[in-house]
Amino acid sequence: MNDSDDDTTRFAWHTAEQRAAQGGSRQVADLAVELTDRIEAAAEQTRVHEHQLAHLVRVLAITPGHDSLTQLLRLFTRRQGPGVDLAPRFVASLLAEHREAPDLVGPLSERDPKGRLDELRICLFHELILRGVDVDALLKTRKWTRVLYGHPLAWLPRHRSTLETRVGFPSRSVNSSARSAGVTLPTEGRVDPPTPRAEERSALVDSATLYLHQMIIAAPKADGWGDSEAWVFLTDEEVEPDGVPALLPTLPMECVEGLGATGRFEIARRPADEIWSIVYATASMGGMYHHGVHGAYGRLRAWKSMAALSDAPAGASAEEVEQHVRQTTWFHFESDAEWFHNEACTDYGIAALSPDRRRIAVLAATDTD
Repeated sequence: MNDSDDDTTRFAWHTAEQRAAQGGSRQVADLAVELTDRIEAAAEQTRVHEHQLAHLVRVLAITPGHDSLTQLLRLFTRRQGPGVDLAPRFVASLLAEHREAPDLVGPLSERDPKGRLDELRICLFHELILRGVDVDALLKTRKWTRVLYGHPLAWLPRHRSTLETRVGFPSRSVNSSARSAGVTLPTEGRVDPPTPRAEERSALVDSATLYLHQMIIAAPKADGWGDSEAWVFLTDEEVEPDGVPALLPTLPMECVEGLGATGRFEIARRPADEIWSIVYATASMGGMYHHGVHGAYGRLRAWKSMAALSDAPAGASAEEVEQHVRQTTWFHFESDAEWFHNEACTDYGIAALSPDRRRIAVLAATDTD
């Protein structure tokens, strides 16, 4: 069906009901097939344009100089058609990686009455915080700070916490990117239980609610990880940190199911900031074949997971969550149980013993479906 078709030689779509009633169902179906083909061709062309647009935006974000930044912001401030996505969280990450903060403050503080720069601004704000930039100068800029209220990212601390000092970032150019190799269990802090381990299963029962489960897995569910699970166990008596390594393999969790008495189960105690960096990298950079949700939203997802793992109360502020995180005892473990795939440093388990030592929360993640 071409736009130049003569409507006198073929029926129009709005006469389909009449044609079908007169025995012309085949003509109706032929027209439907032709429209389907045109829709598929248009969708493919849209995908091509989206890929080209993403490349051009990346070029402008990475190319140094005031002019390239000005032209990039022009794209954001013009009216966008439906379905057009300039990926502000990704662009903010690129700008923070490739440009100096003072060079960004002026252009991003320009008048923007329709708020089309808002998402880019707040994402960039948190990208800069993670990179150790003193953002007090940004907070003095009214047009910048108005986006710090009523936004999901507004909950986050406005200065970099000491939990966030081991943050890793990807290294990107116009046509390529690189990042850290993945999660590895350290040799220091190892507390592996002796083998053969006791095969008696623990009587503890998973008590994670749906909400709590979703909060714990917030980081790996952000983008690109193959699978993740969470469990929470409440104990009648206090559990000493030294007892956690032997207890974990006996708990009713898929990530240790079928492990047996001698299967590999390696575990280490780790500081809270090292655990935070693992969770942050999971969310911000995604799985091996994905790009994650980048710095700003990766930061939010990491804090959510850490809050739920450490048993911070619902509605707690970032400062209250940090206090719970620091009072929690953290473990990082690996296992040869079937649930894990142990490919290229992309599987890990995290266990958190709450400050009162009566609660053990576990996050397990694998980058293989």
